[in-house]
Amino acid sequence: MTRAPEFGRDALIVCDNLVRIYQTGSIEVQALQGLDLLIGAAEMVAVVGASGSGKSTLLSILAGIDAPTAGRARVGEWDLLNMSRGDRVRYRRQTVGFVRQQTASNLVPYLTAREVVDLPMAAARKPKRERRSRADELLKALGVADCADRRPAQMSGGQQQRVAIAVAMANQPSILLADEPTGELDTVTSAGVFEALRHVNSAFGVTVVVVTHDPEVSGHVERTVAIRDGRTSSEVLRRTETDADGDTRVIAEEYAVMDRAGRVQIPREYREALELTRRVRLALEADHVTIRPDL
Repeated sequence: MTRAPEFGRDALIVCDNLVRIYQTGSIEVQALQGLDLLIGAAEMVAVVGASGSGKSTLLSILAGIDAPTAGRARVGEWDLLNMSRGDRVRYRRQTVGFVRQQTASNLVPYLTAREVVDLPMAAARKPKRERRSRADELLKALGVADCADRRPAQMSGGQQQRVAIAVAMANQPSILLADEPTGELDTVTSAGVFEALRHVNSAFGVTVVVVTHDPEVSGHVERTVAIRDGRTSSEVLRRTETDADGDTRVIAEEYAVMDRAGRVQIPREYREALELTRRVRLALEADHVTIRPDL
């Protein structure tokens, strides 16, 4: 069962008990098993998880490429479970921008950077002067104005991904989804791409959701959501504090995510360290709950 409509009322992205089941022949695969997630407007969030955790399925649903089997998924005013084919086209054209891992999938070999940024705006029938102005604005904002007349083969991998971000931002989406955007890049170039994502997040107010298997990526964002076995398992929140001497430091706090039934996924390293297996002992203390091995 999903929660009352009040759940996530102020959030831009709401996933409530989200389920996605795939049928492959006689085999049924449950990619999402009651996932809950709230993301606010203008947030930048990393969703991390191992292969098969369900993170790519979640991204496909949020992008309007796939549809949930059950539960609730809302982005703004869009109900992702009840969309016609025409609704999906409008949603993907107007509300969401998408950056893929493979740079070749984001760009067109025979089009220049300016031409490929123009493409989604032309499809949306925007006026030509407006399209030119928007393309130049985005390329400049992303630090690739000098690539405006270059084709992909004349750009570095980092420049290609920055142009890909510009393409995704062309129609002024409220959400930018990035699927392993630095998967093909080295560490230094990856940092530059994340700086570009942070810039569009702050400068244009777009909500950015980055999906990756690399836990190191979480250091680039203030909030990281971990997915395991088709459910949200934990969140890491980062904040910057300044002491009396003016020195700043980043504090990261990890929280386990509890579902509506009170279930919590205990990290593997915790289970192994305390040899937690099938049963554990729970004790209610004055202000916390303890979990001990069943010895």
